[in-house]
Parts: sequence; C-alpha cells; structure tokens
Amino acid sequence: MDKLTSLDKFRVPLGNQEIELQQMEFAAGGMPMLRLRIREGRRFTIFDIDPITARHFADVMGDWARKQPNSHGHEADPA
Repeated sequence: MDKLTSLDKFRVPLGNQEIELQQMEFAAGGMPMLRLRIREGRRFTIFDIDPITARHFADVMGDWARKQPNSHGHEADPA
C-alpha cells in the first residue's frame, strides 16, 4: 500500500482554497514524490512532483515572494 504523509495544510487568504502538501511513497519502491493537493469547494487539483521539479518550483516561488511588498506596505528583504 502506498504511504501518504501530510507535510502541511493551509487555506489561501484570498480565494479560500485549501492546499495540502504530502510526501508520497510508493509501496513498490522508487523515488518519493511531493503531492500538491488543492481543493476549491468540491473540486480537487493534484500534482505529483519529483524532487528536482519541487526544488525549481520552490526557488521560483521564493524569488517571487521576496520581491513582493509585505502586508505592511514595506519592501520584503531583497535577498
């Protein structure tokens, strides 16, 4: 039986989508995958992502987030 481990679950402030990140390990072995599960009402979108793609996704999202003003109207750290 495949094993799913919840890593984080949260709601998006605008839009109220529920996002869950899970580690997925296949019973047959192989590389663990990161499952990104987005729930919008009764609709689900699921992405299974390999470690290389997850790292790229995280890097791009982190770069974008650092360039955005924070919730107090000040620039985020330019790092």
